[in-house]
Amino acid sequence: MSHDPHLAGATRRGFLQSAGALAGTPLVAGQAHAAAHAVAEPHAAAPVALTLHVNGQEHGLHVEPRTTLLDALRDHLGLTGTRKGCDRGQCGACTVLAGGRRINACLSLALQHDGDEITTIEGLGQPGHLHPLQAAFIAEDAFQCGYCTPGQVCSGVALMDEARRGDCSAASPDVRRQGAVALTDAEIRERMSGNLCRCGAYANIVSAVRIVARQEGVA
Repeated sequence: MSHDPHLAGATRRGFLQSAGALAGTPLVAGQAHAAAHAVAEPHAAAPVALTLHVNGQEHGLHVEPRTTLLDALRDHLGLTGTRKGCDRGQCGACTVLAGGRRINACLSLALQHDGDEITTIEGLGQPGHLHPLQAAFIAEDAFQCGYCTPGQVCSGVALMDEARRGDCSAASPDVRRQGAVALTDAEIRERMSGNLCRCGAYANIVSAVRIVARQEGVA
């Protein structure tokens, strides 16, 4: 190693300059990579045709292939009773019936339901002619802000059909048992657990479902 202070200083300066340049390389490379991807970002795909049978009416639509059923209902058909909550299938606010079974509309592409029969909250009942479960929600004070209520009602209607078919849940005491499942409070709570109520009206929701289940002979 040289003991010449001038040479030593030059070496240190050179080293620091080189190190600084190398330290900046990942940042520059990352920016270049992001820019390349931004340029390469594909344009929206061309709309495709499909037919949805919603609440007894046929609708011909042209949608971008990535359009969810939720967005097709709300943005293309104006059926805003189906709510967009988490948009990740975790809250149940977007629950609708597809072919009689409940699904999270935010997790399903519209194209998957080409030709299917879809029922939303608007198709279950109307002012002056409510579905029994809608009427029970009112009588039992089973909603507060009301945002999750359409999904709750659709789920409640579906779970009664599930019980009639004999579909088991995690609360069913004997999954080997054949025939209809009695909708106890434990069964109702378990089957409604995918529908969140941020206002905390769970006890009244269970009560509303139980009342209608008894009326329909599944409790």
